[in-house]
Amino acid sequence: MAPPFADKVFDVVGLYLNPPDGAVVYCVDEKSQVQALPRSQPAFPMMPYMAEPRTHDYRHGTTSLLAAFNTADGTVISALHRRHRAIEFKKFLARINDTVPDGLDVHPVCDNYGTHKAPGVKAWLDRHPRFHEHYTPTYSSWINQVERLFAYITPDLLQRSDRRSVQALEADVRSWIAAWNDNPKPFIWTKTAEQILDKPGRLLQRINGGVR
Repeated sequence: MAPPFADKVFDVVGLYLNPPDGAVVYCVDEKSQVQALPRSQPAFPMMPYMAEPRTHDYRHGTTSLLAAFNTADGTVISALHRRHRAIEFKKFLARINDTVPDGLDVHPVCDNYGTHKAPGVKAWLDRHPRFHEHYTPTYSSWINQVERLFAYITPDLLQRSDRRSVQALEADVRSWIAAWNDNPKPFIWTKTAEQILDKPGRLLQRINGGVR
């Protein structure tokens, strides 16, 4: 029997492996509560077996990065907001709508976070029929390709950083995204939905087979 989340796996992976004609697929998510932290002890190259120094400094505020990763060419649409609500997400959808050329449908892939399904967002999507939303299975954020982008920006820019204001943090994030878009890197998705679903199925068989 297929697991209850199988339909979402087939839906999302199908977009990656066989995107629809006349459309663009965007993986969309937020990296929330990004902190502007000063470092009283600056970062330095780590030596093998050396513990990384950490300082407990006061944080100077936070920001949230909203990103839409184009699965075809690797380009990123982004926005920074100090708050993380449905109204900010709706503004970001409008930014995507303004960026994508007329005549193309838009297929955003999102997780099941409440802001993505808020009434105001649903109403906006109803008014923009070229948007066809898709949702990843619960607890499966790894299937959203934008998480791979966040996995690059965290060690590349955010870890062991020294920033004394949210404005400085946001300027650095914008610069990082601009540099990425100068040389975008699409991710090559190779796993089929059947291969993804087969692994937990085999694990469940092993677990059930071990019960006496």
